[in-house]
Amino acid sequence: MSEVDEFIRHLVGFGLSEKEAQTYLHLLSYGPKTPSPLAKALHTYREDAHRTLTSLIDKGMVHPSLDSPTTYVAVDLDTALESALKKHQSELREMDERKRELQELAKQHRFRSDDEVTTFKIIKSVKELVTATLTLTSAVKNGFIYVVPAEMLVITELFGIGEQAKKVIEQGGFVRGICDIRYGDIVPAQAHVDRGEDLRHCYNYGGVYFAVVDSRHCVSAINVAIKRISLNEPISLLWTDDTTFVDYLTATFEMLWQQSVPAEERIKELQKQGPPKA
Repeated sequence: MSEVDEFIRHLVGFGLSEKEAQTYLHLLSYGPKTPSPLAKALHTYREDAHRTLTSLIDKGMVHPSLDSPTTYVAVDLDTALESALKKHQSELREMDERKRELQELAKQHRFRSDDEVTTFKIIKSVKELVTATLTLTSAVKNGFIYVVPAEMLVITELFGIGEQAKKVIEQGGFVRGICDIRYGDIVPAQAHVDRGEDLRHCYNYGGVYFAVVDSRHCVSAINVAIKRISLNEPISLLWTDDTTFVDYLTATFEMLWQQSVPAEERIKELQKQGPPKA
């Protein structure tokens, strides 16, 4: 691993995405840049470079000039790392607050009377997940949203979920999804896009995976460390029709949606970059 790769790896470990780390290091190494030459140097699009710069400004690691055209300057390393650390700590506090809210919601459900308790079910394998998903999507009235790991893009193509999604779209429904798309995921991601799904890419997503159908049913992941594509692969997910949890996941999805980029843009970027170096 080169010194540059090692530096980027440590920046990623500090809470930056790989693209943010590459952009910051380039500005630190070669001085202020406007978006166009920066995009060219990083082999990406101007819009993508501008989006990454905006994120770095939010993290306090880059600041724009006041003159025209606007140039972007890397903050010195010590100050930048301190800003990134504070940003990361703020995000952790926010996640901790969400955790407490979910725990409180769980307590409320636990002590409700029998006639008020909603349905909860644990899904323990890919087979059970596929069965539950096919059942829900076959009865879709409006549409569904999802945030999934890349392996699920392949599973939906292999086990018929993609065909159900296509039917939903053909009947006027919506299918919106978010996934961290890497080079090896280009083919299944393109298949989702080609059938009309509104798919987006979220860089280095590591949060909760879930799906919400018709704003009534949801499946959320406890553990989806899928090691191989098989119906017998063990996983742990929670299915429920609890409206409070459905609303929470829907709001989470919309927040992630604003932070994501169109899958078509990500696919073109990956194709231009080529396969990762061994």
